[in-house]
Amino acid sequence: QVQLVESGGGSVQPGGSLKLSCAASKYIFRNCKMGWYREPPGKEREVVSTITEDGATTYADSVRGRFIISQDNAKNTLDLQMNSLKTEDTAVYYCAATCPYGLGNTDVYWGQGTQVTVSS
Repeated sequence: QVQLVESGGGSVQPGGSLKLSCAASKYIFRNCKMGWYREPPGKEREVVSTITEDGATTYADSVRGRFIISQDNAKNTLDLQMNSLKTEDTAVYYCAATCPYGLGNTDVYWGQGTQVTVSS
């Protein structure tokens, strides 16, 4: 059973920083593509940033240059450092693992979500 446990959400003023962490097993980090997604109030879930097993990263245009995704293999955590936060970054943030199985199939597993609120 895949378990993803997020932590680090909270409230911050515009321009501030927060760091999100997602704990998972070593097997997950070695075999799955990891990512952070968010669901703003009243909107659909969207991808924020992803990282592959090889360390290749992608970022949404809206966060590129402000957010940094990384994996801490010693702690088995996926981190998202969020800097220069804007009010439009307010959302529930989810950690996700896209894991292969069988021939060419994938399953997506989600964490429980953590609230990030950016407000003055």
